[in-house]
Amino acid sequence: MIDAADLTARLIRCPSVTPDAHEALELLEGLLSEAGFECHRADRNGTPNLFARWGAKGAKTIGFNGHVDVVPTGDPASWTHPPFSGHVDADGTIWGRGATDMKSGVAAFVAAAIDFVRDTPPEGAIILTITGDEEGPSKDGTPALLDWMDANGERMDACIVGEPSNPEVMGEMMKIGRRGSMTFNIRATGKQGHAAYPHKANNPLHALTRFLFELTAEPLDEGTDHFDPSGLQVTSVDCGNPASNVIPERATAVVNIRFNDLHTGASLTERLQAHADRITSETGVRIDLSADISGEAFLTAPGPFVDMIREVVTQETNRQPVLSTSGGTSDARYVKNHCPVVEFGLVGLYMHQVDERVPAAQVNQLKTIYGRMLERFFA
Repeated sequence: MIDAADLTARLIRCPSVTPDAHEALELLEGLLSEAGFECHRADRNGTPNLFARWGAKGAKTIGFNGHVDVVPTGDPASWTHPPFSGHVDADGTIWGRGATDMKSGVAAFVAAAIDFVRDTPPEGAIILTITGDEEGPSKDGTPALLDWMDANGERMDACIVGEPSNPEVMGEMMKIGRRGSMTFNIRATGKQGHAAYPHKANNPLHALTRFLFELTAEPLDEGTDHFDPSGLQVTSVDCGNPASNVIPERATAVVNIRFNDLHTGASLTERLQAHADRITSETGVRIDLSADISGEAFLTAPGPFVDMIREVVTQETNRQPVLSTSGGTSDARYVKNHCPVVEFGLVGLYMHQVDERVPAAQVNQLKTIYGRMLERFFA
């Protein structure tokens, strides 16, 4: 039997601030290879990634996805125990960076998969995709793994992402989708001049603030059956002007939008561009936009796969999880282009915090839940 809590502590002891996760992946590759998994590295641009499959290529296949890279620790002196100590206290709590997000989740699905194929070898396959680039740019992690799989004829029928999904207690929430996320960098260019002679200038701040006010005056939508209303937030306005008597030539702003499945990145870009073009025409101040789309909104519709996961979680925790699309982005936004995907993992109370920690019992409970999911998938 693989002790998922012990494996969590061992992984924490492998420092792996994004994307330096080689040591943690080597530990996992050794365990999985010994258990009969066919392992391949899908490293790209210095980012380490691990693909592991047990069973025949092309068979009925379930996948698990997760990451072993972590965010920086901050000041180590602020921690009760050193951030990469993997300290286990007398109460059975595991301390260290990645204890919650998400070396514990990876340890739980790796342990569950190894024990499952040893004790009850299925007529099918299990694929594990583990990256070192989720907390960073996330361009050469799971996307690289999926590109490698496509090039090598590997396919999952469904996938579970082991990110922390429960806000307070185990079993209260699972993620069946995520909102899209995009950021607009906006630049307004007018004409510089003396504040006492505004008729000789064209103030870009006036046009820009009008643009932003009109963007925020009305909601983007009222939400859908599975999504909250989309949200648009102005996160920065600046003109870099140190003089109070000068009308600046340029001003900038940043807008972040978290959007539901009524929109796409392209449709929102078109919407804001039309708005910018109108303001430019009416004021003579040129409004330029550049958009960065972090991920599109997606939904894994309730059905057999979602129902199976929900039933297992309910049986093991005595709670029926809410089907949620809340939160930020995760690598599920890439997996959804490959196969149906659901997120279920630990309680996320301490992720990214100083003194990140997790109860060992919770990690072992998650391993049990993942094992039950494997049993049900291949039943």
